[in-house]
Amino acid sequence: MYRHDAHVIDIRLPEGVEPFRLARKRDKYRAAGGGGRPMRFIDSIEPAGREECVCIQVAAEDSLYVTQEHLLTHNTLNDAFIILDEAQNTSPEQMKMFLTRLGFDSKIVITGDVTQVDLPNGTKSGLRQVQDILEGVEDVHFSRLSSQDVVRHKLVGRIVDAYEKYDNTHGTENGGAAKARPRAAGHGHKGK
Repeated sequence: MYRHDAHVIDIRLPEGVEPFRLARKRDKYRAAGGGGRPMRFIDSIEPAGREECVCIQVAAEDSLYVTQEHLLTHNTLNDAFIILDEAQNTSPEQMKMFLTRLGFDSKIVITGDVTQVDLPNGTKSGLRQVQDILEGVEDVHFSRLSSQDVVRHKLVGRIVDAYEKYDNTHGTENGGAAKARPRAAGHGHKGK
């Protein structure tokens, strides 16, 4: 009578892997064509209809809970002050995921320095991209600081200016490598 709660799983293991020691189970597995290429399939996807959805938050300390027939996509941060530091090292996907957790009566402050990106080559900074996307959106404000805002040793402000001048002169970005420039044939560099 509980058959409607059952799920049938077809497991295929690589040839030569014996999952059963009991002869009766091993024989049944072999008779069903056990072994072969490991695989998983989705047999079918059927629409269940459309429903209005809402973001939820639960009282559990770890924000985890069990639900039936629902897909949880995220928890919302309500009544919170959230700070994301070093945001220049987020990917665009991570930045979007973080920003969309904003709940009611919450504020998000994001800090970062787009001149100090430490992401793997080819990964765009989420902080750099979010400025292009959200500039001008109501209730979003960007504060851009310069060397005059540095409150560390006075030399740090001069260092920041020197790096900016270097990047502008050499066509680099974030202190990274310059764009490839063709060299004349036969002109190499010798190391010392």
